[in-house]
Amino acid sequence: MDIVLTGSVAYDYLMHFPGRIRDHILPERLDSLSLSFLVDTLIRQRGGIAANIAYTLAQLGERPRVMASVGEDFEEYRAWLEQAGVDTSLTRAVPGLFTASFFVTTDNAGAQVASFYTGAMAKAADLHFAGLQPKPDLVMISPNDPTAMVGYVAECKALSIAYFYDPSQQILRLTPEDLKEGIRGAAGLFVNDYEFALIQEKTGWGMDEVLAVTGFAVITRGEAGADLRVGNEQWTIPAVPAMDLRDPTGVGDAFRGGFLKGYLHQLDLERCSKMGALAATFCAESPGPQSHSLNLPDFLDRFERQYGADPEVRQLEIKKGKP
Repeated sequence: MDIVLTGSVAYDYLMHFPGRIRDHILPERLDSLSLSFLVDTLIRQRGGIAANIAYTLAQLGERPRVMASVGEDFEEYRAWLEQAGVDTSLTRAVPGLFTASFFVTTDNAGAQVASFYTGAMAKAADLHFAGLQPKPDLVMISPNDPTAMVGYVAECKALSIAYFYDPSQQILRLTPEDLKEGIRGAAGLFVNDYEFALIQEKTGWGMDEVLAVTGFAVITRGEAGADLRVGNEQWTIPAVPAMDLRDPTGVGDAFRGGFLKGYLHQLDLERCSKMGALAATFCAESPGPQSHSLNLPDFLDRFERQYGADPEVRQLEIKKGKP
């Protein structure tokens, strides 16, 4: 299966606050909220949801294509992704604009406050699936310029391209009808538990309504693992314990990368979800969303230690990452 990943490509500025953010929020003064945190570390790293997912997939032996608009400062980032095994031929550099940037502060409890500068991502709607060679078998529609996300859903439906819908950080920017249209007809929906609550609030749809119009739903729950829902069936996938928890940034993207590795090789959804949970832990054990180093043999060995021997998953090593 050939996959095209859409979504943000960004630089991440990761900061740490040596305390708890919630201790500085006064509920009775939310109408005049004004907070400033003195952070003790600052790390600049490569990030963005599409790039993060692609990085994990490439680490596991795939060569995903990323379709995104980037800034004139992207060339060093492009070289990094290409060296990792990502196909960046569909990324378009926009003159006069910088690559999108994500600024996030994480506290001692793992809570985060973030801001996002759109930059060249605002031009993502200028990119299209029509005419792509080869035509993708699957598209991942992840947080991006909202107009682009709406357009990509329409294009996938018009061109009969299967897609996964991952609105997450843009749920607040998308209209209720945009969200319904994205979910309706998607091969699968990916969100965390808080984001699913936002979808419920905005659309009035519960899980039954979602599953009536999409193939499956994966709801990630942080340390509580993830829930996989298909029709009337549900699986709870526990989180894989981390050997050394470093940074939660990008963990959800790594989950998607691990899930997609299994999905591209036609593994069942429960196995895909377990692979996602393991990939998420590899990411959490490293600082930032593209610092984890893994290879398929080591990944499969740890999968067996966590879940037991599984011939279907072990077959991935024989295929050496090729569909």
